[in-house]
Amino acid sequence: MSATKKTDIESLVSAAQSGSGEAINALVHAMRPTVEMIAMKYIHSPLEKDDLVQEGMIGLLAALRAYQPKRGAAFRTFAGTCIENAIQTALRKFSRRKDVPTGNMVPLEDYLDHAGTAVSAEDDFLAAESVARLSRALEQQLSPMENEVLRLHISGFRYADIASRLNKSPKAVDNALQRIRKKLTLLFE
Repeated sequence: MSATKKTDIESLVSAAQSGSGEAINALVHAMRPTVEMIAMKYIHSPLEKDDLVQEGMIGLLAALRAYQPKRGAAFRTFAGTCIENAIQTALRKFSRRKDVPTGNMVPLEDYLDHAGTAVSAEDDFLAAESVARLSRALEQQLSPMENEVLRLHISGFRYADIASRLNKSPKAVDNALQRIRKKLTLLFE
């Protein structure tokens, strides 16, 4: 990059940090190709290009707020790191999918009703009988501690909660669940 462009960017940063809206717009315009170039590295991610660029722009604005010229780094270098970090953070958040709008979800009962999967009384009886047989087989195969760990685990308790209730270490609970998995695998072979 030429010294003139570098000086132009640095002067835009200085003016933008002083509150010039015009300088902020000019800086965003000047840095857009950099943001797009960084976003393209993640083009095969689950987010669309526009979303990646938008997250990169958020990173650029964060860089503008946090940049301190006296620290010695060029703004482009600092901004590149901030842009990359913002995109990576967005990808991590997306992969967690905690923010899926619940309005888009369909209750399972509604889906099953519309899918036409009516369960007959005979099917219910056979399923209950199979579950009872499996429960008896498991009870015979598992130790009392393993049975209790399985019961609590199926009820939704976390390892730490199970360990606390049984006065065992979380590692002992984990080991019990590993043994249970092995025994279940053997039972279904």
